[in-house]
Amino acid sequence: MLNPASPLGRLLRAPMRPGRLDGIGLRPARRAPMQAVDEARLDVADGLVGDRYAGRDGQRQVTLIQAEHLPAIAACLGLDRLEPVALRRNLVVSGLNLLALAGGRLRIGDALLEVTGLCHPCSRMEETLGPGGYNAVRGHGGLTARVLRSGGIRLGDAVRRADDDTDGDAAAGGPC
Repeated sequence: MLNPASPLGRLLRAPMRPGRLDGIGLRPARRAPMQAVDEARLDVADGLVGDRYAGRDGQRQVTLIQAEHLPAIAACLGLDRLEPVALRRNLVVSGLNLLALAGGRLRIGDALLEVTGLCHPCSRMEETLGPGGYNAVRGHGGLTARVLRSGGIRLGDAVRRADDDTDGDAAAGGPC
């Protein structure tokens, strides 16, 4: 166990600039196209309301991906651009390092989430992205989370580590 008072422990708890919610996607049914929405509700019991996984597997109620990883995945596939809906993640965030939130909690809009693990690619990535799709997403698939406090979320909302006291500009964005 890492000593929280150690230099590394202090660095891991150092404040982070807030990121921004850039995309919200609902998967209404198995294999159905993602539906991009401007706002949604995260619920403790159901996860992302309107998503096909609502009410299932409390550890994977919501999936998140970092927008800055999309160009890396596209480059691995020889593509100029990759739309986030192809990866079927619920929330696209930018401006902060999602992996730095692993094992922690984050706030988006009125909701509080706990990061529960990495969101690994599924075999469907070969079908969706073509040959090499699965391996292109490895290490860039984002995170899974469960909802600890219900609340509404909207495009443009700040994405913050829950233990940060800073009130940085929610639209600041910028490189992580």
